[in-house]
Amino acid sequence: MLRMIPAAPNVDRAELDLPALVERVSVARMRATVHELAGDRYAGRRVGTPGGHAAATWLAERLGELGAEVQLSGFDVADVRELYETPVLEWSAGRRARRLAHRRDFVEHLASAELPRPRSAPLAGPSETSLRGRWVLAEAGDWARVCERAEAQGAAGVLTARGADADGWMPKMIAGPPARQVPVIALHTEVHARMAEALAGGPVQVTGSMPLRRIATRGHNVYARFPHTPHLEGGDDREGRSRVLLTAHYDGVGDDPDRRLPAAADNASGVAAVLEAARVLSAAPAPAVRELTVAFLDAEEAGAWGSAHHAPALPPDTLVINLDGAAQLHQAASVEAGGPAHALLAVLDQAARRTGVPLRAGAMASDNRRYAAAGLAAIGIGMGMPGYQTPAETPDRVQPDTLVAAARLLVATVWLLSGRCAA
Repeated sequence: MLRMIPAAPNVDRAELDLPALVERVSVARMRATVHELAGDRYAGRRVGTPGGHAAATWLAERLGELGAEVQLSGFDVADVRELYETPVLEWSAGRRARRLAHRRDFVEHLASAELPRPRSAPLAGPSETSLRGRWVLAEAGDWARVCERAEAQGAAGVLTARGADADGWMPKMIAGPPARQVPVIALHTEVHARMAEALAGGPVQVTGSMPLRRIATRGHNVYARFPHTPHLEGGDDREGRSRVLLTAHYDGVGDDPDRRLPAAADNASGVAAVLEAARVLSAAPAPAVRELTVAFLDAEEAGAWGSAHHAPALPPDTLVINLDGAAQLHQAASVEAGGPAHALLAVLDQAARRTGVPLRAGAMASDNRRYAAAGLAAIGIGMGMPGYQTPAETPDRVQPDTLVAAARLLVATVWLLSGRCAA
């Protein structure tokens, strides 16, 4: 169902050249947006949750205040991983027992079968003849083969290895491979090594649970179209000008049952920059392009369902710019072009030189790929995600200068597409 939100009245517009226009970008407004979306009431903004829907409603209201015609569009999402309780993992060798910390020492493996209650069993190495009724310690690159043996022999579950980020957190994800028939738990590489060493010296006992289920739910995209106002001199000159869509996903992976995951960088930061660019462009002296639209997309973390739902409905001449992450610009922003995007990429490069934002080619596995797959010219831009999908992804780690760089780059690109830019 589509819900229409009344547009706000047009504001007075004064003549601006590009340098003056990009100076209108407000870092205070963007920081406020990041803090809002990372707040407790949105609970990490996972698709299908009350917090996710509340974030969509809040964004729709903000776009309506800018004078846009706004719609909320719902769509079905399948196979979302939901961790409904905090998992347990303990192990003991001899008289010493160790209780491990979720997301520090171990994390859910997305191929795991559901194990709602703790299961205790001896630990076995992958080369042992019989795995029945035992937890099996598998190397990271061998977990799938070990799972096949574990399933065939009725093992208690499989423990494999995974790395952590620089802060020692093991990131959360909610989309992954098909489910196995046994529980699978990913250990921090150091914990995996300690357990392997202990197993070489004698019996090891493991107790673990994995309350991870797969659910179907519903997502909500937020669409905004900014009305075209003919140029005051020369009438309506839309012919030959571009349709531009600015996109960013607003969903996160959601809070853990006992821990906040604020999702400030991924992707409250990108949403904040797109919203601010839309504000600046919508208040410009004349429309920069034939049609300016914004899409705040849901369910990117679950497999880019929101952009897959949206892309087929767009006119084929739409130019798409997707921003996923605007929190920590190091040496350069990563850019990936897809579809017939050569001309759009050239304009983006010119805008980057005008605004002093360094660019480099880099993989951007985000919503831009769905639009490119639909045959549209699409570019994905990323400017860093400190604390990516962990409790450390907090608003204070979103760099104000990066937010400004991202918003100015978007404004300049759209303005240059109009051919109106003053030198």
